[in-house]
Amino acid sequence: MNKKSTCLFQPISIGNVEIKNRIGMAPMSVFGMVSADGCFTQRGIDYYVERAKGGAGLIITGYSEIENEVEVSLSGIVQNPSVNPPRFICTAGEMTERVHTYGAKIFLQITLGLGRVGYEPWISCKPIAPSAIPNFWNPQETCREISLEEIQFLIKKSGEAAKIAKLAGFDGVEIHAVHEGYLLDQFALAMFNKRGDKYGGDLRGRLALSTEIVQQIKGVVGQEFPVIMRFSVKSFIKDWNKGGLPGETFIEKGRDVDEGLEAAKILQEAGYDALDADCGTYEGFYWAHPPGYQKHGCYLPFVERLKEVVKIPILMAGRMEIPALAEKALSEGKIDMVLLGRGLLAEPFWPVKVRSNQIEKIRPCLGCHDGCLGRQDLCRPLSCAVNPACGREVEYALHPPLQQKKVLIIGGGVAGLEAARVSALRGHQVSMYEKTNQLGGHLTEASVPDFKEDERRLIDWYKNELDELGIPIYLGEEVSAELIEAKKPEVIIVATGSTSRIPQIQGVDQDHVLTACEALLDQEKVGDPVVVIGGGLVGCEVALWLRRQNKNVTIVEITEELMWAGDVPYANKQMLHDLLEWHNVKIMTGTTVAEISLNRVEIIDRSFQKDEIPAATVILATGYQPDRQLYEKIKDLIPETYLIGDARKVRNIMWAIWDAYEIARSI
Repeated sequence: MNKKSTCLFQPISIGNVEIKNRIGMAPMSVFGMVSADGCFTQRGIDYYVERAKGGAGLIITGYSEIENEVEVSLSGIVQNPSVNPPRFICTAGEMTERVHTYGAKIFLQITLGLGRVGYEPWISCKPIAPSAIPNFWNPQETCREISLEEIQFLIKKSGEAAKIAKLAGFDGVEIHAVHEGYLLDQFALAMFNKRGDKYGGDLRGRLALSTEIVQQIKGVVGQEFPVIMRFSVKSFIKDWNKGGLPGETFIEKGRDVDEGLEAAKILQEAGYDALDADCGTYEGFYWAHPPGYQKHGCYLPFVERLKEVVKIPILMAGRMEIPALAEKALSEGKIDMVLLGRGLLAEPFWPVKVRSNQIEKIRPCLGCHDGCLGRQDLCRPLSCAVNPACGREVEYALHPPLQQKKVLIIGGGVAGLEAARVSALRGHQVSMYEKTNQLGGHLTEASVPDFKEDERRLIDWYKNELDELGIPIYLGEEVSAELIEAKKPEVIIVATGSTSRIPQIQGVDQDHVLTACEALLDQEKVGDPVVVIGGGLVGCEVALWLRRQNKNVTIVEITEELMWAGDVPYANKQMLHDLLEWHNVKIMTGTTVAEISLNRVEIIDRSFQKDEIPAATVILATGYQPDRQLYEKIKDLIPETYLIGDARKVRNIMWAIWDAYEIARSI
């Protein structure tokens, strides 16, 4: 990419605020970086400053509540300038000062509330909504209809929050949101808004609250202070609590694109200075938070039409972290600014690396949600699966060791690769041994399906990083006690990964029975029809991959639901489940495989009823077990010997990388 001609680095103005380039940080909630009184903690400050340092022209914060009376939430979850305004100005003021030092601008996102998507871990009141409609998480609970007095209170508090933001040094505010089905979006959607007053009725009536908010803010802080709107062009609601997939034909129950275009014109007329556009609601959560199953640039076909009807700038995220894609969207005039969310969590220096033509050094986002959105569901601090320092930039910064050591890494999977990278960056003398002829470990087979291209990019990124660090890598060579004695390392990091767990099923040792790894690495061995034993993440992804090849696939899962373990983030689980259903993968839960025979599988359900399923190939997706054989042999040879990744405990990519980073940053 020619850094002199790229559109990414041309300035742009939002209102009267000039931004140095067209790369922004998309708004994401910063769980774990908020004080009890709703202010940014030092971690939160460092987190945003790091992205400004990395070259982003605009930072949009995660949402801040404007009040805690109409919708009562628990303290310390999200920012709230209304709880302790002087303290908020103090902490946020330090942050805006530091962000401005790097030439970046920063907007505070403020929210009117969650409404029908509020749930117990966050709120301590009955969920509210424009009308008495079902709560998203518990459809048996009816939300309380918000009153006119409460609406006026929210409008007033919006102006007060914007005033506090301006005093704290923010360059503008973003309104959260006619987007994703939050409270303001619920007012905008006829499906949720049944009001008979001026805040209901036709589209203009349903947008009256959004209109009055921007007028209130401009009246309080002045016309020059930019106010932008987080805005979904299309809702992707197929029915209550049911989203629509990419390419699926369905009747839109929420906002279709035509209504979205009309809404955009009304919002521009009302005085909004830009639209931060995307798609989706909680019904289609995988649109607002696109997993790896969504294409990069998934919003472009919908958002680009906004340029035909409004003149204000259009900002857009949606897996836009591929530099060529971002550049193309800008150069073709489809959008005015690229926003990166998880892409800047994985790689804070994305803008700097693009501008210096170091594309191969950009650490890829996997779209996994394990380190970001998934941790929110667990009430854990925000971070990133592939970048453990995200959200703890100062504490997890790498420093040279007091003493350089000889570090031997055993295993070239993702844990070993990260341990080698971090150890070498800190200045240790590192060597790596991998008994197979390639690097990547289980990530190699996991990256085979077409929807796992980012995993392939991660392997390539590690290879490039280790090559630039000059780390000697010995492929096809097993480590022994004799080799350790000869090399005399001072530190050994064992990352030997895991092996497939083979269930005790009669007939499991036949040639047409494959592990998921074997099937992924040798597709020619997979016949038709296929029975996949195990409905966890691996089994479901393998089933989808094979079904897309027109094979007849059945998943047999012993528990009552797919991906039951709870370690798959909501957006990913929801989309994968919907994809399996849409592609007609047969799912048999609460079912056990009793015997595998040639061309068939015998099953037993919860009622002890037996049945048979045709099966030319049976694939075992029954989990993995740690491979500790080598560790047990060598663990006492060197005092400083560590066991990391799957070899320590089988989990996911995030935990393998985090294990490695924690050990390697400390030796």
